[in-house]
Amino acid sequence: MAYYLIVGAGRVGSSVARMALEAGHEVSVLDEDPLSHERLDANQSTSWEDAGGRFTVGTALEVDALLEAGVDRADVFVASTNGDNTNLVIAQIAQRRFGCERVLVRVLDPARAAWYAEQGIETVCPTQHAIEQFSTALSLGGR
Repeated sequence: MAYYLIVGAGRVGSSVARMALEAGHEVSVLDEDPLSHERLDANQSTSWEDAGGRFTVGTALEVDALLEAGVDRADVFVASTNGDNTNLVIAQIAQRRFGCERVLVRVLDPARAAWYAEQGIETVCPTQHAIEQFSTALSLGGR
């Protein structure tokens, strides 16, 4: 069982958090919007906390909020806020300052995603995936 810290409880972060919790991992979610907690509870038979999840309200760029959410013991760190800059900064903090074993970051800009991947941060680029899917669907063959 790994300890997951997921920053950003939007559609992506909350879905990944629920899947990780269902898979038996310990999961903590950090988001600056207290109402984003509702996504964690949506369509669930119990509340997020009753299911064993943890939720912290705070700004991810503040080390105190990351610490409160458990960054110092996270095995897996997922940066899934709606901002590339925030995601990239906090991913580097988790990786370099706190030594998180596995760091994944959502980056919308394909060029930036590729560069950070070369630096050792696992990136997920939904924009690149969309480009590839459209290219395949339209038989364009390029990237």
